[in-house]
Amino acid sequence: MKFIAVIRQVPDNEAKLRIEGGRVSYEGATLILDQMDEWGVEEVIRLKEQHGGEAVIVALGPERFEEAIRTALAMGADRGVHLVTDATLDPITQAKALADTIRDEAPTLVFTGGQQSDWDSQALGAALAEALGWPVVTWTTHLELEGEGAYAKAKHDLDEGAEVVRVALPAVFTTQQGLNEPRYPTLPGIMKAKKKEIRKVPIAFEGKVEVLEQSIQERSRLGKLIDGTKDPVAAANELVRLLHEEAKVI
Repeated sequence: MKFIAVIRQVPDNEAKLRIEGGRVSYEGATLILDQMDEWGVEEVIRLKEQHGGEAVIVALGPERFEEAIRTALAMGADRGVHLVTDATLDPITQAKALADTIRDEAPTLVFTGGQQSDWDSQALGAALAEALGWPVVTWTTHLELEGEGAYAKAKHDLDEGAEVVRVALPAVFTTQQGLNEPRYPTLPGIMKAKKKEIRKVPIAFEGKVEVLEQSIQERSRLGKLIDGTKDPVAAANELVRLLHEEAKVI
């Protein structure tokens, strides 16, 4: 059996980004494996440990994505495939670019993140399934293989609760919080990852969406001060009113 996790590298939530030439600059920012992709990596490693076979990492992006691939390999994945491009591609084009490589790998199943944090998009998993002609189960919180790997029984979230479905394999699954608890790379795992194979495949794809300009959302501080030295109760009431009526956070 072969299990594939598709990953991305994204800025850390606490990273300080800036705009240069109408584009977000990653220079000096801390970049990490997308958290939703971490759940996919952990799940394919667990499936390999339970059923044997191979856990493979596939990434589509610039050279810096190799760091995220090495992180996944340090967690316990066996090897990586890096489709190298500096182009900013929309999820539909990403899916088409990934499909040929994934089809050639002939996996039992594929995991992608339920949502790509840099694009804030949930489209990649469904688009990839469409490009491959495979079933898709989104927002997966539990998965079991059945029939010696011919089928998978998966639980996934709905607005009104959850449902359990059975799909024929190969299929695409997207992750959701609760699927698992990703392991941390150990020092031996990090050392082993340095020797694991990452196959580089340069690609040339033109996206369907052109990014004209990027900006960073910023909110200015109101700078209001509440004097609580004379009447702490009144000050507390005023703080609650401001948070409710102006900040609208409660």
